[in-house]
Amino acid sequence: MRRADVGAGDPIVLEGEEGDHFYVILRGLCAVSNQGGLGPRRMLRPGDYFGEVALTMHVPRTASVTALVPTTLASCDKETFDEYVRPLFADDDQAPSGGSAEDA
Repeated sequence: MRRADVGAGDPIVLEGEEGDHFYVILRGLCAVSNQGGLGPRRMLRPGDYFGEVALTMHVPRTASVTALVPTTLASCDKETFDEYVRPLFADDDQAPSGGSAEDA
């Protein structure tokens, strides 16, 4: 996994784009939103993750995620996700704790 710092107001993923990374928030606060929405539909905090739906379902991003404050992320590419992270999502009874943007 790689660590990256994102500035306040910077988009991390955009709705409709191809999903090629999985993200975990290490520090900061992010908003999940949809095009045409009236505002953020969810806030993500340290320990929350996003990007798994696009990688597991092979669909474009279904939401945008934007850093609200300076944010530090850990991310991995699809190949690393498939090898190490995807198996964690395989069994619903053993799902990881933490929050997901559910469809970002």
